[in-house]
Amino acid sequence: MALLRASGEHTGDAYDFQSVNGEAVDRSGVPHADLLIDYAEAVTGDDPDRLIRARTAIAETLGPAALVDSAGVAAIFQAVVRIADATGIPLEEYKAEITEDVREELGINDFPSVRA
Repeated sequence: MALLRASGEHTGDAYDFQSVNGEAVDRSGVPHADLLIDYAEAVTGDDPDRLIRARTAIAETLGPAALVDSAGVAAIFQAVVRIADATGIPLEEYKAEITEDVREELGINDFPSVRA
């Protein structure tokens, strides 16, 4: 989120990070956020039919390359986060400082992996 926020400041784009929690999707500032959020939730969920529908929606709306990109982002995020959580790698101090307000606003500080 820090990178997206910094990118937005650089380009003048505005993002509403409440969309991370399924709120304010229509004003997230991310094109096709509804499709991407549905895909992310399907990837981390346990409904194979939902995943098929989400993949199909991205491929038909944004094209096959966007589906590949979406899958790549989901895969690397899953890998990096799971490795960090499993090994106890803490968030770097500078990242903690620049994301403090966003993590508090979105309730991320209340996640079990943060408290562990």
